[in-house]
Formats: sequence, C-alpha cells, structure tokens
Amino acid sequence: MTKTEVLILGGGLAGLSTAYHLNRLGVSSLVVEKESRAGGLAGSFSQGGFTFDHTGHLLHLHDPYGKRLILGLLKGNLALHQRSSWIYSHGTYTRYPFQANTHGLPERVIEECLVGFLKTLHSPQPPLGPRPTFRDWCLRRFGEGISRHFMFPYNEKLWRRPLSRMTTEWQGRFVPKPTASEVLYGALTDQKKFFGYNAAFFYPLRGGIQALPDALAARLRPGQVKTSARVLSVDLRKRTAVVGGLGGISFERLVNTLPLPRFIDLARPWPEAVLRARSRLRHGSVYCLNLGVGRRVSDKHWIYFPEKRFPFYRVGFASNFSRANHPPQTSSLYIEVARRPEEKVELEGLEGSVLRGLRACGLLRSSDRLLARLWVPIPCAYVVYDFDRTPAVETIFGRFRRLGLESIGRYGAWKYSFMEETILDGKACAERLSGRRALREPQEGELKPLKMV
Repeated sequence: MTKTEVLILGGGLAGLSTAYHLNRLGVSSLVVEKESRAGGLAGSFSQGGFTFDHTGHLLHLHDPYGKRLILGLLKGNLALHQRSSWIYSHGTYTRYPFQANTHGLPERVIEECLVGFLKTLHSPQPPLGPRPTFRDWCLRRFGEGISRHFMFPYNEKLWRRPLSRMTTEWQGRFVPKPTASEVLYGALTDQKKFFGYNAAFFYPLRGGIQALPDALAARLRPGQVKTSARVLSVDLRKRTAVVGGLGGISFERLVNTLPLPRFIDLARPWPEAVLRARSRLRHGSVYCLNLGVGRRVSDKHWIYFPEKRFPFYRVGFASNFSRANHPPQTSSLYIEVARRPEEKVELEGLEGSVLRGLRACGLLRSSDRLLARLWVPIPCAYVVYDFDRTPAVETIFGRFRRLGLESIGRYGAWKYSFMEETILDGKACAERLSGRRALREPQEGELKPLKMV
C-alpha cells in the first residue's frame, strides 16, 4: 500500500497549490486526479487549431502574494486586459453593469429604472430583517425597474430557482453597487467607468488557462501528481483511500478539493447529521458550447443575455483573450447555458436553440462557417446559496474539524470564488497542516506592472 503524509483529492488549482506550498514547508504529499491531466476546471482543450477553456476562466489578481506567485508562474506568458463586457437586451448593447449603464435603452426602460431607483433613496422602507432574500435585496438596493429588466431575469436564468429562496451571502464581491450619482450619470450618457472586482484581468498569451495549472504542476516533484486516478472510496477510520490504478493509499492527513457532496458520498463513516446536511447542498450545472467561426465576430470580451428568448446567459470570446486561442481571421466563442442537475439535457436540440439565439442577436450569420464545435458539460458549476446552505456547511465542517479533515477551494469549501482565491486557499491549507507560514509577503517594488493590451 502506498503511504503519504498528506493525500490531496483533486488536481485542480486548489490541490496543486496545496501540494506546492506543502513542498515549500517540507511536508510530503500526493495528489490524485481523475482526468488524464492536471488542472480540473482550469483546464483547456484543443480542436481544429482552437483552444477552448471550461467557459471563461480569467485571472483577477488582488492579493499581493497571489499576484506575485501567479505572475512568477506565468512569467513571459501573461497579458493584462481592460474588461470589455456588455449586456444585450431590448435589441441593443449597453455596458456592464446594467444598474450603472442604462443609457441607450428605450426611454421607457430608462425611466422605469431611474424612477424605481430613486424611490429606494427617498421612500421610507422597512428593514430587510435578519434573513434577507436576494430578491428583496435587489428591490431595496436597485428598485423595481432595474430588478425587473436585469437583476431578476438574469439571475433566474443563471441560478434556475426562485430568487426569494436565495440569500445575499454570495453577492458581496460579485454584484457591483454604484452610487446614486453613478446610476444617474449612466442613464444620461455613455459612462465608461469600470465597476466590480473584474474590471481588469490577466490571461495567458499561449496555452489557454491550462497554462496556469501546468506551470504550478511543473513546480512539483516528479510523480507527485497521479493522473487518471479516480478516488473510489475513503475510509476515515483507517485513514486509507482506494484510487483507481493505484490501489490502496494510506495517509496521515487528508485534503479534499472535490465537490463537497461527492466527497461525502465517497467517504465513510459519517454521522446521520452530516448525511442530512449533505442532502441540503444544491448546485447548478452549466453546458458550455465552444464554437470556432471563420471570421472576426466581435471585439468584446463577453456579453450577458438576461432575456428569456435566449437560452444562454452569457457569450464570451476567447479569441479576444489571446491570439494563440484561434487561427488567423477566425473567432472562438464560448456560450453558457445553465440547468439544474436533475434537468434532462439533449445536446443536439440545445445546440440548435443556441445557434438560433446567436443568429437572432446578430452574433452569427447564416453564411458563417463553423470550424469547430465542442460541448463541455460542467455538472457542478455554481454553488447555490439558498437558506439551507450555510447551516448545512457549518454542520459538515464542524465534523471535519473534529476529524482533522481539510476541504478547500470553490467546491471543496462549497462557495462562490475565483482562481486567485482558490490558489490562496491551498496556501492557507498548507500552513494549517504544517503550523508554519509558507512564504514571506512580497516586498514593495517586486511587482512589475504589465502593459495593458
């Protein structure tokens, strides 16, 4: 039986980062990954000269250490972009975010959005209470018009469930909250101010987002990452795991980065309270259609589609992230469709409705040559923040702490996050396991700015 100090389930960014930082701290570990290459959802595919990711995977770097690490890993293979993100509704394009950029919409829509927003400022309103819903928060923060024309239809399309059953815990960093003057100014003119955590982003020059996990894996010891190695079961009492192709593995400590419900299903034994909590964890699935098109389609980075007449909620253009993502004089698109996990999806029929939607909004023409088509289903894409999530997670992680288990990353910690945060989760996990700080913070002047492209 193979033995390791720390067994890490999953070779995505969280697992690779944990192994990398454990190495820096002198703690041995083994990473097992079910796919044939490391990276998880931060991986890329090649088809017909195009490089496709699992939907849009862009690097938003805010933490000094995270920025220093990632810039070092991708030194010479990274570009900085100013975001070009838009919304298509009422037959026209407006800038993101909707709540600060209603200029260009029909006058009736602008009036409804402004009147509703101004009422939130000047009309007395009762407090939201200790358990506010996302729906109530939208009405209180943005008013009836903005909520009805964008916040409600877009989020219902993405989350596929009533917004009155969702909490406000997830939206803090991810939903921009412009001031009153910004909302008014954005209704009167084409406001070019950037809002939100993703106003600028980094992306590899070559190799798609796969370049990041590949660079991280290259810093590990040979054989430290075992691919094509699916976890079959975990015995928490004996501290052993059975892994396809490897057999039994004995570990002292365990780090999980797999989706939390899947890990609970694989491991035993659990008390009844954990199993009940696991049944209350919910998520959404995404079906991503990647297309290669034989012309330049758009100069935008991505577009949101709130209206029900379009089956997709977002369309992005990976060809505008890097020239290496596509052959000359072509475009690569990723089109995202959200579904509940229990919904049956027939890809051929869904593809037909997606292509009709792309033609209806003018992104595709009937004469366009489709040079590549690749469906990438993501069964567990978004963690649902309903009122069951937090108490369920608290119950589960209370048990994990008593067992000395670590469960980290977007899916292991069952949260809404981005790639830099996932890498930092791995660093923090390694520090908890070792009881030491992994690396010093970067000193002033060590971070050299990249030129915007």
